[in-house]
Amino acid sequence: MLGHHYTSTFLETAVASMNAGCNLELSYGLRNNVFMHITQALATGNITLQMLRDRVRPLFYTRMRLGEFDPPAMNPYSTLDLSVVQSPEHRNLSLEAAIKSFVLLKNVRGTLPLHAQDLPGKRLAVVGPFADNPRVLFGDYAPVPEPKYIHTPRRGLETLPANVSFAAGCREPWCQQYSRAEVVAVAGAADVVVVCLGTGLDVETEAKDRRDLSLPGHQLELLQDAVQ
Repeated sequence: MLGHHYTSTFLETAVASMNAGCNLELSYGLRNNVFMHITQALATGNITLQMLRDRVRPLFYTRMRLGEFDPPAMNPYSTLDLSVVQSPEHRNLSLEAAIKSFVLLKNVRGTLPLHAQDLPGKRLAVVGPFADNPRVLFGDYAPVPEPKYIHTPRRGLETLPANVSFAAGCREPWCQQYSRAEVVAVAGAADVVVVCLGTGLDVETEAKDRRDLSLPGHQLELLQDAVQ
C-alpha cells in the first residue's frame, strides 16, 4: 500500500493479504497496522470466520509447540544459553551446512579442490577486502558469533601446510582506495592465488539495493591485477 501502491487502504490490504494466505504481519507498532483491520474485514464480510481460523491455527500451533503458553519452568527452551547454541555439535553442523551450500561456478582444468598433500612448499596468496576482515563477512540480519569462532579466509588458509601471504588491497568493500602494488607483489610471487571479493553490509542491505551487479570500487581492478 505504501511502497508499491498495490492497494489503497489498510482494509483492502488486510483482505488481499488474508486471501493470499499471509497470516503474520511484521508490524511497526500498535497503531496503523494492516492486520488490526481484520475485525473490520470480518464485520463487512470481506473475509469469513473460517478463513480467519485457518490463518490463525498454524500460528498458535507453532507457539504452543514452542511452549510460549507454558510456565518457564516447563519450557526447555527457556534454559538455553550460548553454551548450548554455540556448542561443538552446533558449530560442526554450521560448518557442514556452509560446506554443502558452496556454489562452484567454474573449475577450469580441475584446479579445485586444493589437496593438503600437494601444498607443502607451495606459495599461496590470499588477497582482497574480504580476505581477513571479520566484520564484512556477515550478511543482513545475521547474528555475529564470538570472535574466536570466526574464521576468515586468511585464517582458514593459514591452517594448510603452505606458505601463505596476504594483501587486502583495499580495507573495505567499497574499495575506493586501492593499493595495486601490494596485491601485485603478493600475487606475483604465489603459486596459488585466492581472491576474496564481494559487497557486504557496507554496500547493500535490505532497502539499500544497487543499480547494477558490478563489483564496487576498484575490486574488479584488484581481481585483474591478481590473476594477470
